[in-house]
Amino acid sequence: MATTKATSSALRALAVEYKSLQEEPVEGFCVKLVNEDNLFEWEVAIFGPPDTLYMGGCFKARMKFPPDYPYSPPSIRFLTKVWHPNVYENGDLCISILHPPVDDPQSGELPCERWNPTQSVRTILLSVISLLNEPNTFSPANVDASVMYRRWRDSKGRDKEYENIIRFVSSFVPLTLEDYCIKTQIKPNTSDSQVEMTDFYDDDYDEDYDDPSDGSEYADEDDNDSGKGES
Repeated sequence: MATTKATSSALRALAVEYKSLQEEPVEGFCVKLVNEDNLFEWEVAIFGPPDTLYMGGCFKARMKFPPDYPYSPPSIRFLTKVWHPNVYENGDLCISILHPPVDDPQSGELPCERWNPTQSVRTILLSVISLLNEPNTFSPANVDASVMYRRWRDSKGRDKEYENIIRFVSSFVPLTLEDYCIKTQIKPNTSDSQVEMTDFYDDDYDEDYDDPSDGSEYADEDDNDSGKGES
């Protein structure tokens, strides 16, 4: 019974938020439902902020909401390849705002930096856009990307490895003729020394999204409870 009440409350909250974002879009991202009859799973397009390394990029992601939203945070997984210190290799996003508000000294995060019910899809996605340009390197999800980012930052942009991989991995709209020519002509190096990295570049993430961090509690049971839970 409690789960049914929580699901009903979550449905109302998500319906209000979704309507608000459709009527008053926010620059930097857009949202739609994966399935029109399921408010618990959203498809998101996040656009790289101007004057950053991600400018011109379009990053597709999925948001999955728990049955007790907004008391528990959603999860976000990128479906487009993203080379970033706070994105795991499978596309899962690691960001403080989506972590439950528990006191965990090992994480280096304060409870006030974590999820609370006053947050919304709008504030989450704006935080993600900000994170693109200002990664958290204290507890990285992608250690290699974090090391490259710090080298790029400390060299004031002279070390181009981080920048080049971002441009090579992600889906970008060419902003100049030079960008267009580079994007269409360069082929991945498939020599033995490059196989591991080019394997990462080849395809987008698998869209069959089962979030390992939630223990699959978002799925299955809500379908039985409400008929509108997430898949």
